[in-house]
Amino acid sequence: MEHTWEGEQVRHLNEQEQLFIYRVLEQKKILYSIAYSYLRSEAEALEMVQETTYRAWVKRGSLKDEDRFAPWLTRILINCCKDELKRRKRVAAPVPEQASAGLQEMTSDRKLDMEQALEAVKPKYRQVLVLKYYRDMTLTEIAEVLGKPEGTVKTWLNKGLKQLRDKMRIKGGL
Repeated sequence: MEHTWEGEQVRHLNEQEQLFIYRVLEQKKILYSIAYSYLRSEAEALEMVQETTYRAWVKRGSLKDEDRFAPWLTRILINCCKDELKRRKRVAAPVPEQASAGLQEMTSDRKLDMEQALEAVKPKYRQVLVLKYYRDMTLTEIAEVLGKPEGTVKTWLNKGLKQLRDKMRIKGGL
């Protein structure tokens, strides 16, 4: 029987630490998709998921309601992504990157058009669209994660959808 290093390490963790690891692993694909929507780079999205996991691990004692783990973790990820975007602005002027870079799962032109149109939507609207349609969060959950009133989230969702429709029309996607 072969033992992996990770398996050995997990066995030596207490029950709460194991639960934390498994809950993060359940969220990793969702976290990656949200990070990618902010950073538009596979490598940077993966790095942000790692940074989020680290920050969450360090602050795991501050989580009051275990049922709110996913929104709590998502909020940490969004803060990590925002921190990275701020750092980029300080370091150098942003270099435009091809919207399709790293999109290995794209299988149709329509999906690619949607991704490009989504990239053109204002970031605050895009984050609501991603949380709503990629993460399947309710407006109440989104408001909690973003720390905004539910009415603001509804407005941002509607404006984001309008911008997305307009961008798709311009590209001939609708």
